[in-house]
Amino acid sequence: QLVAASVLCGVVLVEVLIILFNDWRCPLTPVAARYTSDRRDNFDIFLPEWLARYNKEIFGGLYFASLVFVAYLWLR
Repeated sequence: QLVAASVLCGVVLVEVLIILFNDWRCPLTPVAARYTSDRRDNFDIFLPEWLARYNKEIFGGLYFASLVFVAYLWLR
């Protein structure tokens, strides 16, 4: 299970790097933008607007906490 958690943390890291190198935007946002004039924070994601607005902060914090927890498990 620890190896699986580590692999999944690595998969999410790849996603984070893609967003990081794309100026903190999902590379699929321009594709979705071609099909609507709506530009609310959640126009391209199936989340409530308040959650979509703080998406990176909320899920980034959860991701960091999971990295700390997996590192703790590896080191003990």
